[in-house]
Amino acid sequence: MNRLLAVVGPTGVGKSRLSLSLARDFGGEIVSADSRQIYRYMDIGTAKPTREELSLIPHHLIDVVNPDEDFSLAQYQKLAYEAIADVQKRGKLPILVGGSGLYVWAVLEGLQIPKVAPDLKLRRNLEGRGSSELYRELVRIDPAAAQKIDPRNVRRIIRALEVYKGADIPVSQLRLKAKPLYETLIIGLTADRAELYRRIDLRVDEMIRLGLPNEVKGLLAKGYSFNLPAMSGIGYKQVGMYLRGELTLAKAIEQIKFETHRLVRHQYSWFRLKDDRIRWFGIGKEAQIKTMVAKFIGNNYEVHQAAGVRE
Repeated sequence: MNRLLAVVGPTGVGKSRLSLSLARDFGGEIVSADSRQIYRYMDIGTAKPTREELSLIPHHLIDVVNPDEDFSLAQYQKLAYEAIADVQKRGKLPILVGGSGLYVWAVLEGLQIPKVAPDLKLRRNLEGRGSSELYRELVRIDPAAAQKIDPRNVRRIIRALEVYKGADIPVSQLRLKAKPLYETLIIGLTADRAELYRRIDLRVDEMIRLGLPNEVKGLLAKGYSFNLPAMSGIGYKQVGMYLRGELTLAKAIEQIKFETHRLVRHQYSWFRLKDDRIRWFGIGKEAQIKTMVAKFIGNNYEVHQAAGVRE
């Protein structure tokens, strides 16, 4: 069975809860496509599955590297392919879940990722320039790649410039697509924007209640500094500013919510509602989704449900 189920959509829409339910009902295992959950010790701010959830359903590609280790898209793609093959080999259904568009499409489209080694000297030189200047340079040399990158995501801007300077070809031209490796069903979750923002705000409040500031303090105690790319993610950056006395806690929380709302808008540029490869569903449509998944994998799910039997 070479089938792959993907669950995509913006942060806070309920992908994790749905994927757990699908994995339970259809004998699946979850392959994370979240560019932040790869880091160890960063649990609350990345909304990782709980210990209970991890014990119920096998998860792959969570806690892969330490916060001070480099982790490339090519590494992710390779590990994802290996995890999917392992799940399929054992007769289970791999479920690719996440909102990191580049990770998701690297797997689903078989992107041929440019093999340009990191140039540390170049990176240091580029890091000395402002994000606005770097982004303008990227727009000039590779407007197609610039459209896919948040202007404030310095790490990705620098990598795109690094690839261009190393290969002398825009990264958007190097990322060619291979023949699809899997028979894929892509489920997209969406919600009214106001409702999605409300859910996000509640989740941010819950992260603070669960101890996000203490989690950041713990990372600092382990020797991970604020200048690491991992520590610049939403939540960690703002809490760091609070801990340094640059923001009040209330203002940090406000900024986390604002930046997460911005992230949602960016995610919809990766997962477009008009993309006919994605079967979009609103919140509360789990029954319809499960019927579609059952048809996709050839499972007579509705008959078993009517008989009161869960597979």
